[in-house]
Amino acid sequence: MKLTDALRSPDLDCEVQEGLIMPGKAAKVTISERQQVVLEEFSRSRTASKCVSQRATIVLLAFQGLRNEEIAPRVGLNRQQVGLWRQRWRDVWTSLCAWECSEPNRLREAILEVFTDAPRSGSPGKFTPEQIAQIIALACESPALSERPITRWTHRELRDEVIKRGIVSAISVSQVGRYLLEAAMQPHRHKMWLNTTEKDPEKFQREVENVCRAYLEAPYKAIAHGTHTVSVDEATGLQAIERNAPDKPVQPNRPVKQEFEYTRHGTTTLTAGLDVVMGEIVAPTLEATRTEPEFVQHIARTVNSDPTGNWIFIVDNLNTHASESLVKWVADQCSVEEDLGKKAPEASCRHKPRDASSSRTPLTASTSCTSPNTVPGSTRSRSSSASFSEKFYGVETSLR
Repeated sequence: MKLTDALRSPDLDCEVQEGLIMPGKAAKVTISERQQVVLEEFSRSRTASKCVSQRATIVLLAFQGLRNEEIAPRVGLNRQQVGLWRQRWRDVWTSLCAWECSEPNRLREAILEVFTDAPRSGSPGKFTPEQIAQIIALACESPALSERPITRWTHRELRDEVIKRGIVSAISVSQVGRYLLEAAMQPHRHKMWLNTTEKDPEKFQREVENVCRAYLEAPYKAIAHGTHTVSVDEATGLQAIERNAPDKPVQPNRPVKQEFEYTRHGTTTLTAGLDVVMGEIVAPTLEATRTEPEFVQHIARTVNSDPTGNWIFIVDNLNTHASESLVKWVADQCSVEEDLGKKAPEASCRHKPRDASSSRTPLTASTSCTSPNTVPGSTRSRSSSASFSEKFYGVETSLR
């Protein structure tokens, strides 16, 4: 039910708290305790509109017994305007009390609706719909097409370009901003994304579904089988810097002070895994580079944090994530004695394309230790039917 409907229907079954009724010819003002709290909040508010604060003050002063002539100079209105809002409050008070009993959490909203002006038509617009559409279309273009030395539009730059193109003869910066707000356009903001290099849309869709299933099934597998689902990635080129002086501790009215000058000690690489169920970082590693042996050591260190558990690693298609040494390490953990063959030229092994915009895919170097009899501490992937050597080596050596 809408607030306006409730205000027109005061016949709800509710007991209304009696208030003090003021004598005189002016409209009698009555308020309940809850209404008084809300009215006082509006009268002191710095965020509510001036008219709402003004009208709440009128009702409160009227309830205190002041006459219209006494209220008018306090709120900056004349006597007739004060009397008008006293009458409006009197007319809706019973409905407000009924609403207060049925929807107490929305009393503030109901009073705000009483004090808010009805929508007005306003003055005719200065710009035609075609001009507004052209302004919005310009915001969708790159600033480079207008030969402007910026990467993203600002309201001022848009205003200047609109006038330069002759779309309008004059327009304010704030008016451009209002048109963009109405169109839900924010050309000054941006988000990063990755463009996939996978040309086969069906294959890309399968990989996306594979990854999403791995994330969705992670909580169940953690509870049922003690499986850790870990998303692994590297952050390269991190600066290893040392401040030239120690920090100064916090003091009253003073934050911690940090030395501005520092000494560089080269760069480092952080390799870390996020347990997607627990939300914890597992066995982070700091190394100078991110070579193949270092990644294998990181995976081994992660598995050794729970040697009796089962593991699923979700990685991107970086070559170190599908290396020969990693395959051999996984095979050793899964007790694979068959000949693994030779590494194929394209070692994709069901990874996603490296630049795909979807989630990352389960590390398929651990493709098939997925049966209930999985060797504890081994890495695994989701698919029990996948061959361990598929797309890694020329032979099909299943771990099932």
